[in-house]
Amino acid sequence: MSHYTWDYEEIIRAAGHRVTPQRVLILDAVCDSGGHTTLGDIYARVREVDRTIDRSTLYRTLKLFVELGLVVSADTGDGETYYEIAKSHRHHHLVCRQCRAEQEIAHTLLEGMCDHIYRAHGFRVETDHLVLFGICQQCQQDQETL
Repeated sequence: MSHYTWDYEEIIRAAGHRVTPQRVLILDAVCDSGGHTTLGDIYARVREVDRTIDRSTLYRTLKLFVELGLVVSADTGDGETYYEIAKSHRHHHLVCRQCRAEQEIAHTLLEGMCDHIYRAHGFRVETDHLVLFGICQQCQQDQETL
């Protein structure tokens, strides 16, 4: 998914922020990953182009992009926060704890669970990017053959 799918400049301006070359560069670096990317990877891509951008600028900018809905973030259980360009649809991920393989799943698979949580607890789930951990089919098969 490309950030060019969105009118990201208008989204940034409408929220009262300036569209700076540094912000565009950071958004490009998230997009260039083609999926989930770590802060360290984003930082490395940004620094290849502009060595004046420091980590604090990167942190603040990513936080802004998440708040604006341009980027989503997720903790995939390895102590890192991963970032990706927001998609036009809600989606979630299955992450294998053994091989780290990742699979995207549609939100429709979790709607029933969200409805049940609301009925049982009166809590409306608003997450649009959930990461579920487990063991993938391939790793399960590999374990069975041992």
